[in-house]
Amino acid sequence: MHAPLHRPLSTVSAGRSVLLRRIRAGQDMEARLSALGFVPGATVEVHRNGCHGPLVVQVKGSRVMLGRGMAENIAVE
Repeated sequence: MHAPLHRPLSTVSAGRSVLLRRIRAGQDMEARLSALGFVPGATVEVHRNGCHGPLVVQVKGSRVMLGRGMAENIAVE
């Protein structure tokens, strides 16, 4: 059996839901994202992900706008 492939949240199309696996960021950023509900095992639903600009996602019942650079550091499957 193959290990699941993790990819950045920034690559997920609008309308898709994914499972958050890990965050690759500094301790302060990880703490901030964790407080917003971005924790391993959480389901993240992507509402908007255009070619440029921020993503709009939903996690733990809240909609959150994330910068593209920040979304690059969130690994999902």
